[in-house]
Amino acid sequence: MDPRFSLNQITTKAWSLPEAVAGCAEAGVGWIGLWRDKVAETGVDEAARLLEAHGVRVSSLCRGGFFTGVTPDGSPVDGVAQTREAVDEAAALGAGVLVLVVGGIAGNDLAASRQRVADAVGELAPYAGERGVRLGLEPLHPMQCADRSVLSTVDQALAIAAEHPAAQVGVIVDEFHVWWDPRIEESIAAAAGRIAGFHVCDVLVPLPDPLLGRALPGDGPIDHRHLRAAVEAAGYTGPIEVEVFNAGLWARPGAEVLAETVAAFERHVA
Repeated sequence: MDPRFSLNQITTKAWSLPEAVAGCAEAGVGWIGLWRDKVAETGVDEAARLLEAHGVRVSSLCRGGFFTGVTPDGSPVDGVAQTREAVDEAAALGAGVLVLVVGGIAGNDLAASRQRVADAVGELAPYAGERGVRLGLEPLHPMQCADRSVLSTVDQALAIAAEHPAAQVGVIVDEFHVWWDPRIEESIAAAAGRIAGFHVCDVLVPLPDPLLGRALPGDGPIDHRHLRAAVEAAGYTGPIEVEVFNAGLWARPGAEVLAETVAAFERHVA
């Protein structure tokens, strides 16, 4: 198995955190990307204990952000305060990266919304750095600009990250969100030293849903090895997370899904 393979917990959503950590250990998977809701079910201290007991490391914690105050379900949120809490959780779990989904458009003003994101990152970057956590700005597909992220390209995320030390703020390259970008190779090259995470999956064709339209690598049009080569040429040598939002996978046993995920990674990404 490629030692850089990491299971993003959302891929096996039906598994609890204890089940996911034990399942990774049993399958020989050394990395896992955690989600805060799953950590909350178990508790941070118990989650940290389970990870240490099973010898599984955390590639990232998802998520902080929503700095614009706009969320998919319309619920109010203090993005800065929430993200401070998430930074503390990441530090306690040994996660070097906190993934940020920055929030949708506030007040129909895209430029002002992006400035709110930049201001929030400026406030939080030193706090994260003091705790050994790197903020990872994740651009999302433009279809999700209104309700999830006003950052749609690696270039936009990099423009904010570049204002801060690289150890404090980087960018997440998620294939599902950026594979279509005609500038993606140039953008990844420009992000050299700033890539905080690389997430892989494929796109279902036709796309059934802008959130759940993902598939395992090899079941869609993305050239995974090409993008992996690009992020590696930009200096990224960290874990590679397979992150698949797919209701069909979520309905199946976690161990079965993990085995298929590892096999797909070996065939199409490794």
